Amino acid sequence: MKTLLLATLTLLAAAPALAAEAPVAQREVKQQERIAQGVKSGELTPRETARLERQEARLHREVARDRRDGGGFTARERAKAEAKQDRLSHRIAHQKHDGQHR
Repeated sequence: MKTLLLATLTLLAAAPALAAEAPVAQREVKQQERIAQGVKSGELTPRETARLERQEARLHREVARDRRDGGGFTARERAKAEAKQDRLSHRIAHQKHDGQHR
């Protein structure tokens, strides 16, 4: 009984941290989809695509590192990741609509 109670309390304590990570992960997926759509439609040149992919990969590595470090994904780390995602989102939009086509 004590083991079940302890396991339940542990899951409840971890739930907010897991919920905080979900929007960051979902946004990474959406941004990847936007890049892929830009490639498919010809809105992104190969050079623009490579640059955006590198930036997305760097952000993904930083988020993964923050999650691995002790203490989980803190509010500060989440805010930092979201700010970087905002900047990357603006870059994707700018590159898709800058008039260059492949």
